Amino acid sequence: MTATPEGTFTALRSQLQDAATTFADGPGALEGILRGIVDDVERAVREPLEIFPVCHHSPASAIAMARRLREKQPKVVYLELCEDMAPLLTELRNCRLPVAVQSFASEIEGFPADWAPLSVVAPVTEASAEYQAIAYALDTPGVELVLVDRSSDHVFQWETGPDGEGDSDGNPDAPDAAEQAALHGDAVGVEIGDLRPRFAELEEHLLRHGRVRHWSEWWHQYVELPLGDSDHDTYRQVMLLIGSLFRRLAPGDPRRVRVDEDRERYMWTRMREHLTRTGTDPADCLYVCGAFHAASRVAEFGVHGGDTFAISPPSGTEWRHGLIPSSHGAIEAQFGLAAGSVSIAATEWAKNVRRTGVRPFRLDGQAGTKRSTKPRKALATTVSMPPAPPADRLTGFLRRPPALDALDEAELLGWSVEIVRAARRNGYLASTADAIAVFETSILLAGMRDRAKPTPYDFQDAAVTCIEKDAVPGRRDVGRLVEIMMGGDRVGQVGYDALPPLARDVHDRLAPLGLRLQQRGVQRALLDIASRPELARCSDLLWMLRRLLPQGAARPIMGERRLGEHPIQESWDLALGTHQRALIELGYEGVSIEQVLEQRLRRAAYAPQATAAQVLEAVEDATLHLRSRRLADELGTRALEVLAGERSVDGAPEVLRRVRRLLAHYRTSEPVLPPWIESFVKTGYAHYCTLLPTAFTDEDATVRQVAAMLGFLFGMEGLALSLGCDRTQLELALAQSHPTDPARTALLWAAQTHLGTLPRTALRARCAELLGNPLVVPAYPRYLSGFVHALEPVPGLADFVVEAVSNAFARLPDAVLLPWLPTLITTLRAGGAESAPLLIREAGRVFPARLTELDTWVPPWLLPQEPPRVPAESAALTGGGLSLLAAHPETCDALAELLGCEGSWETGEAASSGAALLSRHPETATALEALLTPGRPG
Repeated sequence: MTATPEGTFTALRSQLQDAATTFADGPGALEGILRGIVDDVERAVREPLEIFPVCHHSPASAIAMARRLREKQPKVVYLELCEDMAPLLTELRNCRLPVAVQSFASEIEGFPADWAPLSVVAPVTEASAEYQAIAYALDTPGVELVLVDRSSDHVFQWETGPDGEGDSDGNPDAPDAAEQAALHGDAVGVEIGDLRPRFAELEEHLLRHGRVRHWSEWWHQYVELPLGDSDHDTYRQVMLLIGSLFRRLAPGDPRRVRVDEDRERYMWTRMREHLTRTGTDPADCLYVCGAFHAASRVAEFGVHGGDTFAISPPSGTEWRHGLIPSSHGAIEAQFGLAAGSVSIAATEWAKNVRRTGVRPFRLDGQAGTKRSTKPRKALATTVSMPPAPPADRLTGFLRRPPALDALDEAELLGWSVEIVRAARRNGYLASTADAIAVFETSILLAGMRDRAKPTPYDFQDAAVTCIEKDAVPGRRDVGRLVEIMMGGDRVGQVGYDALPPLARDVHDRLAPLGLRLQQRGVQRALLDIASRPELARCSDLLWMLRRLLPQGAARPIMGERRLGEHPIQESWDLALGTHQRALIELGYEGVSIEQVLEQRLRRAAYAPQATAAQVLEAVEDATLHLRSRRLADELGTRALEVLAGERSVDGAPEVLRRVRRLLAHYRTSEPVLPPWIESFVKTGYAHYCTLLPTAFTDEDATVRQVAAMLGFLFGMEGLALSLGCDRTQLELALAQSHPTDPARTALLWAAQTHLGTLPRTALRARCAELLGNPLVVPAYPRYLSGFVHALEPVPGLADFVVEAVSNAFARLPDAVLLPWLPTLITTLRAGGAESAPLLIREAGRVFPARLTELDTWVPPWLLPQEPPRVPAESAALTGGGLSLLAAHPETCDALAELLGCEGSWETGEAASSGAALLSRHPETATALEALLTPGRPG
C-alpha cells in the first residue's frame, strides 16, 4: 500500500489528548504516545502483507472478516493459532460449535513435574473471525491455511525459567476458581485476538467515563455496535488504534512483554519462511491476528523485516491433539469476560448478519446448522486493483452516535414481553405492566448513561429493577433469566467422526444399551444381564468408566461390583455427553479403556508417595476390572516392597480391609494362593510385630490404626505361622508394649486375653476395679472406647464389651456418662459395618426380648456362680477309666512319637483311675451331653 498522508489522522490526535494527558508522565511521554499510536497504525496499514486485526469472539470482527474474504479472496490465510493444531481444523465440520481445539500431554519431559498434565485450548465459535477464516480456507479450492503462532510445546517452554523451573507462582497462567469449574478445566488458553487493557487504571478510567460496570459492556457499547456495519478501512483503523493504545499504555511486565514480542517474532518468521518456500505474492495473502499484535514494534515485523528469530527445538514431550466441547461460560471464564457476554455476542452476530446482508462462511456439513440443498456458488473472481490511499475514517466514526431505529425498538419490546413470560414461569408475580415498565426503564437507563439505544446490559438492569424487586422465588434470578433469553450458556459438541479412537470405541461398545450417549443430560440404562448375557460387557465397561471419569459421568443406581461376584441386574445413570471432554482426554492416553486403566494403575502403584494401601487398591482394581492375573501379581509384588519400607501405621486399617478381601477372593477362586500374597502376609506379620510397641505409645497413631495392626496379626496368624512365622515374636511385641492412654491400655488387655496371657476373670476384675476407683471413673469411657475398637482384632470379646458397656450405663454418673455418649456413637460409626452388628447381635442375645421382662431380668454376669453338677453317669464313667485307650493304644503311640514324647502305659489298678482331667473339669463333658441328649435341659 502507499504511504499514509501526514495529516490524515490529525483529528484523531485531539480525541486522544485527554486519555494521554491522564496517564502520561510528562510532556515527553505524551508526545511519544501520540506519535507512537499514529506510527503504529501507519506502519500496519502500509505493510504489503495485509494485516487483519481482530478481537476474539467479536461479531463485528467476524462480519468484517467475512466481507473482506469475499472482496479480497486471498490465496493464503495466515492465522494466529498454534501451528501444531492445523490437522484438527478440518474436523470442526463434524462438531457443533462452540468447541475448543486442544493439545494435551500427560507424560511430560523437559518441564517441571508438578505441571503435568499439560493442556492448551483454543475455543472456536461461529461468531468469531477465526472461524470465518478457517471455513473460507478449508472449503475454497486453491486456498491454503497456515497457522503461524508458537506451538503448544513453546507455550510452556517460554514459561520455564533458565534453570528449568517455572515462575514463582507455580503453574503458568494458573486458573482461578471460576475457570476450574468451566469446561476447559485448568487448561492454558491461547489468547487469539485478546484485546483488553492491561493497565488497570486505564480500564477503570474507561469504565467510569463510559458509565458501564465491566469491560465486556464497554466493548459492546463503544466498539462492537459501532463497528457492526462499518466499512473495511474504518474497521481496520479503529482496531489498529485500540490495539496500539492498549499496547503503549500497558505496564512493563517484563515476562509478559517478552512473551508477546517473542510470539510476534515467531509469527513473522514463519510467514517469511512460507513466502520464501512457496514464492507466494504477499498481496495475495491475509494475516489474521489480534489487534494487540497487529500494532507490533519488533524488528522482525513485516515481510521485509531485517532480523530472523531463532526458534528453539521442541522438548521431548509427546503431545496429543483433539477437539473438546466448549461453552459460552467456559470462554467467559477463560478470557475474564462478564457472564452472558458471549451469548450476547452470538445474538449480535445473528442480528448483524440479517442487517448487513453479509453471507458468512460455514464449513460444508457443519453440525448444528441447516444444510442447504442448493449447489454452492463459486466466489466471484475479482480484478486486482491498486489499493487507494485510505482516508481518515476515525474522526467521523468516533463522533457518530448510534440511533435507535424501528428494528431495535421492536426487538426491545419483544425482549420485554419475553422476560415477563419467563419470570412468570419461574414464580415471579409479573404482569403486562411490568413488561411496559421494563421497556421504558431500559430506554431511561440508556439515556442516563449517554447512550442512544439500550444495550442488553441496560435491559438486564431494567428487568432486575422492575421484576425482581427484593425477592427471588425460584431457582433462577431475573439476571440469569435474561442471559438464558439472550442465548444461554450454549454448549458445543464434538461429533462421532471427530472423536479419538478410544471415545468411538466406548460408544460402539455401549451401543447395545440403545441410548443416545452424545446427548447432554442424564440417561437411565437398565441392564438385565441374566436374560441378555451380552450386556455383561457393557457392565464391565461402565465400571471402568466409573473408575476413570469424573463423578456423575457413570453412576450406578442398582448393582455393585465385588470380587468373586457376577452381576445379574444393574441400573446406571449415564451423562457421557455432559462429560465429553473427560472422555476425549482419555483418548489422549491410549487407544482403549483397558490400556488407560492399566497405565493409571501402574502409575499410581509406582508413584514416589504411594502407600501399601494405595498399591493394594490398584491390585484389587486390576483383578476386579481387568481380570489380569499378570498385572495383579506385578502390583502385588510392588505392594510388598512398599509395605516393607513404611515406617508408620497410617494405612493399617485400609491394608487390613483390602488384604482380607483379596485373601477371601483367592481362596475361593484359585487352587493355591498367589506367591505375592503369601509373602505379603509373612512380611506384614513381622513388619507389624516390629512396629507394635512403638504404635502403642506413639501420639500420632490412632487407636483405630493400632487395632487394625492387631487385626492383621490375629487374622492372618494362621497363614503366617504356616508360612514359617514365629508366634513368639508377637508375644514379645505385646510384652514390650506399655501404653499410657486408657483406650490403648484396654486394647492391650484385649490382645492379651486373646493370646491367653490374661484370663477373662482377671479382665473382668480389672474393669470392676476401674469402676470402683473414684479417681479413674471419669476416664472409664475411654477404656470402653478401646474395648469397642478391640472388636476388630478380637471379635470374641463382643459379650464382654456388652457387659462392660452395660455396667457403665448402670454405675457411671450422668456427668460422666452423657458427655461420653457422642464419643461412643462416633466410635461405633468409625468401626464400620463390623463392630456395631457384633454388639447389637450380642446385646439381643443377652437382653430380654420383651419390655415386660426387663423389670425382673438379671444380667447373666450378676448371677451367682454355682459349682458344676457332675451327673451320675459321668461319675461312673470317670471311675471306670477309659478302657478304649488301653485296648487300642496305637493312635496315642503314633501321636507321642510325632511329638517326640517318651513314656509307657500304666496297667492294672493304676489305669482304673481314668483321666484326672475329666474329674477336675467336667463342664465340657456335661455341656456336650446336654447338647446331644434330646429333651434334656441344658
